[in-house]
Amino acid sequence: MPPVKVVRGNPTPEELAAALAVVRARAAAMASEAPAVRTAQEWSDPARTVPRRVPHPGPKAWRTTYWPA
Repeated sequence: MPPVKVVRGNPTPEELAAALAVVRARAAAMASEAPAVRTAQEWSDPARTVPRRVPHPGPKAWRTTYWPA
């Protein structure tokens, strides 16, 4: 962890420890949320919505355009 520099004020050791505990707790919470972010990105992936079978061009291709696979 990088060193902490107090820019303004004169915190007591207890106040500084409390502030660092909050920062560490927030960092741990964000680290545990990382898999949830990945699944949200997977849901928004445009490749997921590509149909399994793409109709081939031909005289009756229009019939299979919107039919479920």
